Amino acid sequence: MTADGPRSTGAGGSPAGRTQSRPASRRRVPARPALPLRIGVISDSHGYLDPEVLEILAGVTHIIHAGDIMDPEILTALERIAPVTAVAGNMDSGDLAQLPRSATGEVGGIRFVVEHKPKRLLKRLGTGKITVGGERPDLVVWGHLHTPTAAWIDGVLHLNPGTASSPDEEDDGPTVAIVEKAPGGLAVRFVPLERQAPHEERR
Repeated sequence: MTADGPRSTGAGGSPAGRTQSRPASRRRVPARPALPLRIGVISDSHGYLDPEVLEILAGVTHIIHAGDIMDPEILTALERIAPVTAVAGNMDSGDLAQLPRSATGEVGGIRFVVEHKPKRLLKRLGTGKITVGGERPDLVVWGHLHTPTAAWIDGVLHLNPGTASSPDEEDDGPTVAIVEKAPGGLAVRFVPLERQAPHEERR
């Protein structure tokens, strides 16, 4: 007690009327979940690229074109979206014919191989003549048949994305495919496109 009487104190023993500054609390901002790795797969465009394809493939990590491109501007348009691995098909000529017949690559841990015609590709895979850095691929892509198919063989996804243009009247409807890296392996989704006029009418 002082001569002036007892001194009142605030909480924690600090003199009344004074405030103690507290360190600002840091709010943790939850991290955004990583987007799944996606690969766009297209084949047999036959000189026509539906503008819808560019919207469907927007945001993919990589694009694979399995041949019969028939217009180099198609690759230019696709390369504006993501890096492209492309091979020559039997209908490609000029500069496009200089593309490799088969190609391999790895994107985000997904090893892939692509060739236009399946017969030669599957034979080479079966004999071990084609690997991805000495390892077997996770994804095998071909085109040519104009039929969208997907099959898992010994844990490997064998994929034909179908034709992106349906140039022949007897073709199935045009499609492209999206491959995603899922916790249990690879998942594939076929995306249908609007059928356009027959090939000879478009050219």
